[in-house]
Amino acid sequence: MEMLSCLLCFLVAWTSIYIMFSVRRGSQHTAYKLPPGPVPLPIIGNLLKLGNRPHESLAELAKTYGPIMTLKLGYVTTIVISSAPMAKEVLQKRDLSFCNRFIPDAIRATNHNQLSMAWMPVSTTWRVLRKICNLHLFTTQKLDSNTHLRHHKVQELLAKVEQSRQAGDAVYIGREAFRTSLNLLSNTIFSVDLVDPISETALEFKELVRCIIEEIERPNLVDYFPVLRKIDPQGIRRRLTIYFGKMIGIFDRMIKQRLQLRKMQGSIATSDVLDTLLNISEENSNEIERNHMEHLLLDLFVAGTDTTSSTLEWAMAELLHNPEKLLKARVELLQTIGKDKQVKESDITRLPFLQAVVKETFRLHPVVPFLIPHRVEEDTDIDGLTVPKNAQVLVNAWAIGRDPNIWENPNSFVPERFLELDMDVKGQNFELIPFGAGRRICPGLPLATRMVHLMLASLIHSCDWKLEDGVTPENMNMEERFGITLQKAQPLKAIPIRV
Repeated sequence: MEMLSCLLCFLVAWTSIYIMFSVRRGSQHTAYKLPPGPVPLPIIGNLLKLGNRPHESLAELAKTYGPIMTLKLGYVTTIVISSAPMAKEVLQKRDLSFCNRFIPDAIRATNHNQLSMAWMPVSTTWRVLRKICNLHLFTTQKLDSNTHLRHHKVQELLAKVEQSRQAGDAVYIGREAFRTSLNLLSNTIFSVDLVDPISETALEFKELVRCIIEEIERPNLVDYFPVLRKIDPQGIRRRLTIYFGKMIGIFDRMIKQRLQLRKMQGSIATSDVLDTLLNISEENSNEIERNHMEHLLLDLFVAGTDTTSSTLEWAMAELLHNPEKLLKARVELLQTIGKDKQVKESDITRLPFLQAVVKETFRLHPVVPFLIPHRVEEDTDIDGLTVPKNAQVLVNAWAIGRDPNIWENPNSFVPERFLELDMDVKGQNFELIPFGAGRRICPGLPLATRMVHLMLASLIHSCDWKLEDGVTPENMNMEERFGITLQKAQPLKAIPIRV
């Protein structure tokens, strides 16, 4: 306790000096009119306003200060966007000014912020990597070519569900979705399982992904007080340097194995992501370097597993919370697919209610509630207000998804609303932007939506589901746990039953 008090005093003293000199330097700048916001406290600014669920706290503040507001989070000027029109202004109309990222300190581990397409500044290298994703990795033709891999992994998920059904056991939906998402991705990228329980590499890989997600989601003092960056007081960047290094080591081994295999006579080419990247690299070595390839793979696994599994868990939770919607989804599947038949990706377009369920889940529970933070490149005027250079810009997708000015009964799970709306999640409808919009929209969107729809449809179609004894739709815990992704506070457990 005494050591903690000393550390706190040290932090306050150091930060006070840092802010004093910075304010003196800042006073020389031309005055401008910032968006409105709550008055910041000395040193800590508005940090106490965030609470345990910042997406909710900032949505509530926006009711007072408007759809564009300013907060001081420690020493970081932060602009919060909370309406669809203002999100369109930032992510589309003024995309060039807002397109770069505000870098959390954790992401600086192993220079990931400079090598990752998700975090690096817009540049020639970034444009090349984005082109590779859009034209080679996530096209309809490419994803169609390895559909069979994803179908096989979903069948393994259903086999595990069937084992639980026969034993009368409950299934941890999020845990199984995470495992399946990892295998879906690893088969799409490498054509192999990376979560096979008997494989030492698989166990290490699964644990690494979990550790990385936990560290990235951990609140970090350095993000609010950059003066602490050199000492990394919580050790988050140091631990992530180890985890990133181990993940990249696994990718490096797999790349070397694939290169050796490609040299063997009679080897059969695959249509997976790794072969595509190696083909591009061999045809034009200037297009993508090995380190960019490894950090791209790191992004795909870390972002793709947690977001997909969380969305699936929320979708199942909402359906169990609203049994009439679950019945409606099951009836649609039975009428369209037929009983005892396997759901295929090609069936999804014939399941409008299922698609509406997924959209409604994205609306109520956007996986990344603030999207990935943006950074403004220069002082930018919006509606007579100035967003200052280098400010962090957060787009509150959670608040937009529950805006009563847009949505009727905004807090209710009503998939039917999307049966009447010509709206998708591809970044053109700013009322629903779970994957972002503009040039920094998530490139993995086509794969992610396929995975969520296929897994959800297969779980609903394979059997009926009920809650554990003592848990009813009315008393289900539907609270959220905030992190870089929005998780269900209490993991969902459900019992599969044969109809």
